[in-house]
Amino acid sequence: MTETTGKYADFEGLRAQAVALRREGLSVRQIRDRLKVFNNDMLHRLLQGEPAPEWTKRPRAKDDLREKARELRLQGMTYDQIQVELGCSKSSISLWVRDLPKPEPRYTEEERLARMNAGLANLRAGQDRERVETKRAARESIGKLSDRELFIAGVTLYWAEGMKDKPYSRRESLLFINSDPNVIKVYLRWLDLLGVARDRLHIRVSIHESGDAPGAERFWSDVTGVPRTAFMRATLKKHNPKTNRRNTGATYHGCLVIYVTKSAELYRRVEGAWYGIVLGAGPAS
Repeated sequence: MTETTGKYADFEGLRAQAVALRREGLSVRQIRDRLKVFNNDMLHRLLQGEPAPEWTKRPRAKDDLREKARELRLQGMTYDQIQVELGCSKSSISLWVRDLPKPEPRYTEEERLARMNAGLANLRAGQDRERVETKRAARESIGKLSDRELFIAGVTLYWAEGMKDKPYSRRESLLFINSDPNVIKVYLRWLDLLGVARDRLHIRVSIHESGDAPGAERFWSDVTGVPRTAFMRATLKKHNPKTNRRNTGATYHGCLVIYVTKSAELYRRVEGAWYGIVLGAGPAS
């Protein structure tokens, strides 16, 4: 034991007095004042091992919540349900009730999966309704296009999807290829606006050799209103069995290629208009 000198030389005698007072129910402050021991370190050494009287213990703020949480857990509630009921964190709930047995599952595994799938189905149905409504509102906001609007739309469409002239390969003619029927319809309407007669169009189908070329020609004939007999011979793309293609089956109609004869001057107008659109749009912010 560390030797104590000076005022507290009789440590054992002083400790006996402090312990006796503690067991009478006095607080640390009361013992300090009674024994005139104002050194906190010495005071705690004198009282080491002696529990505090009950009246000096302050109740912890969450004791009531803890007891309530345990009671609810024994009733079979989950952590989420207890959290909603008491408004405390799951981490606290876990500390309070983790020694208690887990409640029996409310649903069998099959029921749980069925409920989950039903919830997902409802969620997706809501998303589908929102998707349809957004597209409908956007579609109706456009209205009928003016000739100028159609011209700009057609130039932009061609510059995105059509053949373009290169300094190293002069291709000053209009050649357009696409697989979307609506894109083809807009393109043909744009050619009408430009005064391109239908007899200047060379139309053909481009399709994988594994596809139904005659069926594709019938499909594109219905889309364009051009008789199938007026189509050029279809271009068959060689089938690569290693390619994981998804554009197969009855809905696969290949692409439609539309070439405008004697269109060099028209191509130059389109290219010039495109760069006019670029300048007119100005720099991005």
